[in-house]
Amino acid sequence: MATKPRSRICIVAVDIRSAHNIGSIFRTCDGFGAELFLVGICPRPSHDDDSRLPYISKKSHKEIAKTALGAEDTVRWRYADTLLECINILKKEKYKIIAIEQTPKSKSLKYLNIIQNSALVVGREVEGLSLVEVGLCDEFYEIPMIGEKESFNVSVTVGVALYQATTTSNQ
Repeated sequence: MATKPRSRICIVAVDIRSAHNIGSIFRTCDGFGAELFLVGICPRPSHDDDSRLPYISKKSHKEIAKTALGAEDTVRWRYADTLLECINILKKEKYKIIAIEQTPKSKSLKYLNIIQNSALVVGREVEGLSLVEVGLCDEFYEIPMIGEKESFNVSVTVGVALYQATTTSNQ
């Protein structure tokens, strides 16, 4: 009996400033078998065709490695200057684009069910995704909050979203 191929999941991190958050996201992606797309000002590891100045590239890699603990070398990752560029690439690869963001149209994350290649988009540490960026996405989900704070740290959000995506999907 043939088994259904597993849907690919990609995290898209947009303008995350903290190298420690990026390192944590790398580690979480490794744990869930997800790919990672870094967008905009996100710190990123050194790589062969790196156009950044060597000292900037080394510093960024070193900071990420503190929390990634080697996952920066095991997770497949890519970089795009803008979210639109990233989404255009992912759409050509037949990904559904899903914002993990609080919007009037957001559904509870408990209803997320991944049945095709999906990219989960998370935004800046404080502001999240802009209205324009949310408008580029196909679906919208949010993590229901019980406490007084309105959101989780972005790296925690990635962990919660990946857990939901990988445990409730038809993979």
